[in-house]
Amino acid sequence: MIKNGHHATDDQKGAAGCTKPGGAVCSPEKRKRVVRLWCDGCYDMVHYGHSNQLRQAKGMGDYLIAGVHTDAEIAKHKGPPVFTQEERYKMVRAIKWVDEIVEGAPYVTTLETLDKYNCDFCVHGDDITLTVDGKDTYEEVKHAGRYRECKRTQGVSTTDLVGRMLLMTKAHHSNMSNPDYQQHTDNFGKGPTGRSPWTGVSQFLQTSQKIIQFASGKEPQPGDTIIYVAGAFDLFHIGHVDFLEMVYKQAERPYVIVGLHFDQEVNRYKGKNYPIMNIHERTLSVLACRYVSEVVIGAPYAVGKDLLDHFKVDLVCHGKTEVFPDKDGSDPYDEPKKRGVFRTIDSGNNLTTDDIVQRIIENRLQFEARNQKKEAKEMAVIEAMKKREAQDVTEAATESSH
Repeated sequence: MIKNGHHATDDQKGAAGCTKPGGAVCSPEKRKRVVRLWCDGCYDMVHYGHSNQLRQAKGMGDYLIAGVHTDAEIAKHKGPPVFTQEERYKMVRAIKWVDEIVEGAPYVTTLETLDKYNCDFCVHGDDITLTVDGKDTYEEVKHAGRYRECKRTQGVSTTDLVGRMLLMTKAHHSNMSNPDYQQHTDNFGKGPTGRSPWTGVSQFLQTSQKIIQFASGKEPQPGDTIIYVAGAFDLFHIGHVDFLEMVYKQAERPYVIVGLHFDQEVNRYKGKNYPIMNIHERTLSVLACRYVSEVVIGAPYAVGKDLLDHFKVDLVCHGKTEVFPDKDGSDPYDEPKKRGVFRTIDSGNNLTTDDIVQRIIENRLQFEARNQKKEAKEMAVIEAMKKREAQDVTEAATESSH
């Protein structure tokens, strides 16, 4: 059994604890009962909000299984996903808090599914997930008392990220009051009857606590090979995962450090409205990946002597993507090349952030229609909840007056 990328200890193995002959229970020191958790979802356009949900879920137990829905199942309930099921399976596998994934998990979470995978309970964010006919997909497990909730990550949603892509404005990470952005959110996250609190747009606020929660906190150990890679890692996607997995495989005991460039630097060499995610969001996205040990927030563009010496870097890797020259026209990898520690990695995946943005823009109308439908469903549920609450209050008042 693998636990967070490492083998679990003996006392974490065995799903149901331990009993002595005659039914007496072993002491907790001998055998701790493993609490198995189930999370499921589309995990389409996986972002740090999804990772944070899985991190919180893992904190509620010991062994986390993530169920990922098929393309057909998502198309039926929500509309076609941006990423194929194979891409989505790989993205979720790369999140360091996930111990196992179940491909083709059913859209509606049943007790049968939880029992099949020996899961004690199911964990979901505090937003509503509805079936095609407007039913809560977690109704059954909620009634059985096998449902736990974790907080949704403020400031990020797939809707918001798609909005940033569609706008192509440089100011999107600092200027949410931009009229174009407002226009998009009006089309995108608002039905004719007001605003759903789950599909609307908000802004992410980074805290040191959040970075600590995502960071591994592990120092490199003697015998580790310290590998340095740098880039924007914008809209952290399957192309990045394939690259980092190949980098990780370059050594027996890899310690992978990712240098992230500040937003201004990324915009200098990428142009347009890049980066789509700001430095804080990109930091969490990369830290959530199981192949990464450490992140340099705002790394210098040129991989120079100071950086290589400071981190005692053994190997510097770059993918097959173009290396843009530094401001003075020099090669940012000049120093590692001189030292003979530079290596070009071919991950076999040439998907770029540009490709993803293109995929999404091509689906623009479909997305907007899909979101309005989602919004209308959510608003209908909120109305029903309000009516039910009002009814309960009226009934309680009637009872107390008798």
